[in-house]
Amino acid sequence: MAAAEQAAAQAAAERDVTEAQQRASRSSVREALTPTQSPSPTPTSTATTPARPAPTKTNTPTRKPTPRTTTKATATRAATPKPKPTVVAPVAGLTQAQMNNAATIVKTGVSMGIPQRGLIVAIATSMQESRLLNLANTGLPESLNFPNEGTGYDHDSVGLFQQRTSTGWGTVQELMTPSISASKFFAALEQVYGWQNMSIAGAAQAVQVSAFPDAYAQHEANATAVVQALS
Repeated sequence: MAAAEQAAAQAAAERDVTEAQQRASRSSVREALTPTQSPSPTPTSTATTPARPAPTKTNTPTRKPTPRTTTKATATRAATPKPKPTVVAPVAGLTQAQMNNAATIVKTGVSMGIPQRGLIVAIATSMQESRLLNLANTGLPESLNFPNEGTGYDHDSVGLFQQRTSTGWGTVQELMTPSISASKFFAALEQVYGWQNMSIAGAAQAVQVSAFPDAYAQHEANATAVVQALS
């Protein structure tokens, strides 16, 4: 009995020692694990978050609107001189038909390089021969087939200059065409030696060989006025 109590007491004492050692060991472990100083708290950054940079603008040139083209050519019209009218008002008591025929004579002469004095000779001649009218001839029926402004009756004379096909001036059609008739007159005038120094009537007579050589002189003033109006 006493031995059993002794053994139990001894076991209790050993148990107390063991528990004391375990407590001491746990205390050492806790001290090792627990820091003596609390770590300084991580400072909170007071810096503000930088603002996002604004997007960089690219220097793309702005396309300018293409100006509309205009169809008005005002500048061109202003710079271009107005052409002379194709129809010139009559002067010297002529009708418009007579003035138009005179214009054809002058235009033809200018194209051939005939000087102004030669133009006056031609107009004076036509004034005397046909009154500046493109005449057909009842004695030459063929002439009636072409545009005309009346009829004459002297032999087979036709046109502005009363030229005769039978004497070699040309065909009826040629002589009834004012521009061709005029060109034949100027070609004949250029064959007259010294015509530039002759009187208007003398130069006309040298070409026409008329039975009334002095008749051309009466038309010189009016012929001059007509040429000046058309030149």
